Amino acid sequence: MTSQKSSQSMKPETAAKKLGIYLPAAPKEFQEKPVTRAELDELLATPPEWLAELRRNGPHPRPVVAQKLNISIGGLARGGITDPLTTAQITELLAAPPQWLVSERASFAAVRAEAKRVKDEAARKSRA
Repeated sequence: MTSQKSSQSMKPETAAKKLGIYLPAAPKEFQEKPVTRAELDELLATPPEWLAELRRNGPHPRPVVAQKLNISIGGLARGGITDPLTTAQITELLAAPPQWLVSERASFAAVRAEAKRVKDEAARKSRA
């Protein structure tokens, strides 16, 4: 690794969020040292096998779980999901969704539709 004059680095927690991975499941070397912007870009461009495996099978952090289930992070909490889930666990939930998941997905869709309506209305008014 060559260091540049103004090489920015970030905590492993920040890098894990940017990569969409659950930090405790990452290799110890990744967890224990700062990650430079160049290293992050390299991980994004050509993910090593451990990163590809984590993204493919998990465990996934709550924001990724919420996204895959198409609900909010708050919806996860209301459904009692507080721990990371694997891809297999997410697939099980989607295959036979419990009532809380059905309700949260409907609620999340309604919120998104309303946000889109408001945005479209604002855009229409600004054009007029």
